[in-house]
Amino acid sequence: MDVVWHGHYVKYLEIARCALLDEIGHNYTQMKAAGYVWPVIDLQLRYARAARFGQRVIVRAELIEWRNRLKVNYLISDAQTGERMTRASTVQVAVTTQGEMQLLSPRVFTDIVERRLASMAADNHTVSQATAVDAAPMMTDA
Repeated sequence: MDVVWHGHYVKYLEIARCALLDEIGHNYTQMKAAGYVWPVIDLQLRYARAARFGQRVIVRAELIEWRNRLKVNYLISDAQTGERMTRASTVQVAVTTQGEMQLLSPRVFTDIVERRLASMAADNHTVSQATAVDAAPMMTDA
């Protein structure tokens, strides 16, 4: 059985989400410096085809909601063929460093997203980032 352990997919999503936040200009380090942490409160994965050990995959992360929560949709596809392998989504909410959940995303975050969208002249109001990942052969900390 040379399929990638299902738990690695969550790591691939995290890698892509971090790249997306870097592209937006407000990553987790900057979020915490602004006084917020953003825990994942929901994760959905739909496997259409398994990744194989050593296979190169592309993980596209797309920010689709940011005003009340941070919702990111993902598409994992084969780097060579472009074949769709997995769809996923995560939802995160802002929580102050004192532990108080916010019902709206902090203005510091929404303003940065809005400026990024304006600079891209995006007509669909989304920001996306594609990241290449090599599928891991076993459970690891990396």
